[in-house]
Amino acid sequence: MEKVFIISLGCPKNLTDAEVMAGELLAAGYELTRNEDNADIALVNTCAFLSSAVRESEMELERFLSLKKRGKLKAVVAAGCLVERLKGGILKRFPGLDAVVGINALNKVVPAIREKESRLPPHDAKLYSPIFKARLTAPHSAYLKIADGCDNHCAYCLIPSIRGRFRSKPIEAVLEEARKLVSSGAKEISLIAQDTTSYGADLYGRPKLFELLRSLVKTEGIEWLRLMYVYPERLTKNTLALMRDHSNICHYLDMPLQHISDAILKRMNRRSSERSIRRKISEIRALAPDIALRTNFIVGFPGETDKDFARLEKFTRETRFDNLGVFKYSRENGTPAASFPGQVADKLKTDRFDSLISTQSTVIDDINAGLKGKSFKVLMDSHIFGRTYRDAPDIDGKVEITNKSQVTALKAGDFVNVKITGASGYTRKGIITKKSGQNR
Repeated sequence: MEKVFIISLGCPKNLTDAEVMAGELLAAGYELTRNEDNADIALVNTCAFLSSAVRESEMELERFLSLKKRGKLKAVVAAGCLVERLKGGILKRFPGLDAVVGINALNKVVPAIREKESRLPPHDAKLYSPIFKARLTAPHSAYLKIADGCDNHCAYCLIPSIRGRFRSKPIEAVLEEARKLVSSGAKEISLIAQDTTSYGADLYGRPKLFELLRSLVKTEGIEWLRLMYVYPERLTKNTLALMRDHSNICHYLDMPLQHISDAILKRMNRRSSERSIRRKISEIRALAPDIALRTNFIVGFPGETDKDFARLEKFTRETRFDNLGVFKYSRENGTPAASFPGQVADKLKTDRFDSLISTQSTVIDDINAGLKGKSFKVLMDSHIFGRTYRDAPDIDGKVEITNKSQVTALKAGDFVNVKITGASGYTRKGIITKKSGQNR
């Protein structure tokens, strides 16, 4: 029985693809190993969203191909976004590869390996709902991809050319996958896509996220449902009301805004405006005052002026995001923005990056002061630390348990009530209490 070591680079959406391939391999009789030294086959699920991700993917492929040359591996397989970005050029770039698997051929990984071939179906292929899936996340927390591809065509983004048009899974297929995740031990399910709020538009003629959530909340065993990659202009009042009225939908939204200056948003080809964003955030907080908001911003986009950046900093101070990711604009060949005039110098990008991070740090210090003394329901990720509803897995903060006498009885997947006693940045500290915490 051959052993396969899988490394998945990049985002959670990519990780779910790796889980599908892992399930196919297990069903075909392969064994998965977490130790690359014991592997016969290395499967590298690549990322290629940014040039930095391309470099990381290429380095991993080169490393494993070097191990193969030294007789440490029998085969090396490439899958994922770099395969799609390079198209047929992946084999010219890495002639030692034994198999290549495109993002629409996840269920063909086994024949690709056995027959040593490339499986690269076109982007317009129907989105595959996995029959087999092997969890690569912690048992208690899972990602559920409800759609793939993107039709938004933001000026800085390669996703439409890499992953194709927006394609949703049917509602029943998503529900069945959710039931399987629960049966595998998942208590928390994070819904992911390039744009979750467009879910179903391609299948049903209009977005159906509300209808999907209304069905998912009835799934026995799901204690936390989390919404990721939400576009503000498509987030409806009925979806927000559903979040408000159901305790198993986290009062948390990941809403990548990218900027707040109207001039930059227009150049980015975003549909939002400062006015619409501010209005939506006010609407969200009116319906769910305890909402935790996460966003991402890009600094140094072509044409970004000092005035544009000052507006972004002011918005960050005023809006008080609970979690914030900041990225320096990356000039990617093949995107419209790569040819825009007004490219910002690297040093200025770095200065603006550092300044916005500092601004957000001040916001977090103030938020932390307000959390001290409050109690929250915490999902443990280990016997020492866990997360409240305010923090998504892998990307946000955590809560460390400080009363050491109690942590020995805890394990990953436990829910406990924790009183926050202190914080440093996105790491909070707390003690387990006997009193009931917030049910979020």
